[in-house]
Amino acid sequence: MGSQSTAVQNGIDADVDMDTKRDYRAVIRSLKERDNYTNFAYIAQVWAIIIGTIVLTVWSFSVVAWEGLGWWWNIPMVVVAVFVIGASQHQLGGIVHEGTHFILFENRKLNELASDWFGAFPIYTSTYAFRLHHLAHHQFVNDPERDPNFSQAKDSGHWLDFPVAHIDLVWGIIRQLNPVLLVSYIAARARYSALGVDTNPYADPKSPGSPWAIRWGVLYAVMVPFAVIALLSAGELGYADSASMTTWAMGIIVVATAVLVVYYAVIPDDAFAKSRLDPIISHRATAISRLSFMAILYSGLTLGEYYSGGMPMWGYFGLFWILPLFSTFPLFMILREWVQHGNADRGRYTNSRIFLVNPFVRYAVFPFGMDYHLPHHLMAAVPHYKLKGLHELLLEKDAQYSSRAQVVEGWSLHKGTQDNPTIVDVLGPDFAPSGNTAYVDDATLEYASVNDKDAIAAQKQESLNNH
Repeated sequence: MGSQSTAVQNGIDADVDMDTKRDYRAVIRSLKERDNYTNFAYIAQVWAIIIGTIVLTVWSFSVVAWEGLGWWWNIPMVVVAVFVIGASQHQLGGIVHEGTHFILFENRKLNELASDWFGAFPIYTSTYAFRLHHLAHHQFVNDPERDPNFSQAKDSGHWLDFPVAHIDLVWGIIRQLNPVLLVSYIAARARYSALGVDTNPYADPKSPGSPWAIRWGVLYAVMVPFAVIALLSAGELGYADSASMTTWAMGIIVVATAVLVVYYAVIPDDAFAKSRLDPIISHRATAISRLSFMAILYSGLTLGEYYSGGMPMWGYFGLFWILPLFSTFPLFMILREWVQHGNADRGRYTNSRIFLVNPFVRYAVFPFGMDYHLPHHLMAAVPHYKLKGLHELLLEKDAQYSSRAQVVEGWSLHKGTQDNPTIVDVLGPDFAPSGNTAYVDDATLEYASVNDKDAIAAQKQESLNNH
């Protein structure tokens, strides 16, 4: 580990007395403390906003219908809902992000289960799959060959050629509104995060697993809804009895789920792809757990549509969940990745920034403490609700941090100053860092169970050699 990291992880400047160093380390330990209850409040808040947005929008539909207004009166409320829910899906990604670093909850199994069920499964991924993607990003931040964020954005065509001028950034944002580009970003994200890629430094080339362990799950997630919607539509259009079509639809869900549960239960362990990081919950159990989540969701939508007297539950699912998932959700993710690491290098204090933004931007673009992104990269073991305190501590105690950390204020296109730049400013040529020593962050694996330390150490050496 480099000398810059030692200053942050183990103490402060070398000329500081030992008592001060001990106090500093004690504060760091307290900042890293986790518990098994605090984040339930944050999770509940996100889901309350999601549910409240859906209920309010559906209620507005009834008002429009009651007043005899045209359907187009619903469009403004739908647009608002799609943006709010897309931002909230980004917040679910924040839940997974905390779970990935083992800081959502102190209990490791609770951390994994809560992250999966309340964050990852609803956006069609798993905490473990994202962990392979994200911890590699932390350890090899901004390394074009080993940082999955960097390579994935380039492969999908969503990375800008930093530094960029103000007008180029604006055009880049407008270009991302293209639905085809947003869908391609989600597809690339699935490949890198949910499915994994051979270039991930944590991938184990000796244990690639069977592709069908993934393919059957994807087919279930996509084909079961198509079959169910087709059957329910036949009943609603009068081609068949609605009750019998609902029974058939539930039968498809039950049978498909049962068959796939048996499949995941009996396939050998080596059918599941393995990596250099051990899972907290077995791959088999996670696969069955994710399948169970989808079965509960699909069953609830199907039965809800029947017992509500024809309320289009599946239509609402498509409108309020799938549409944001492939539009505003990836838009907010792209923006976050640009501003967090665009026009940055691999230096310890220059690979990201701190963002001072209003609450609405924070909710949509910087979920779960991601506005204090540089402190997070310095100490990923600190929970999101303590990152501001970490930032303030480092400003006071770490001379390199206080002199080099870039604090950014707002999105304004109006040019800021060297000391108070805007987000648009720091992505331009005046703020392009240079000459900083590349850093590989081993501390990001502090809570992870590594089963092949030699292979990861070799990746580290290659990364530094290629800088």
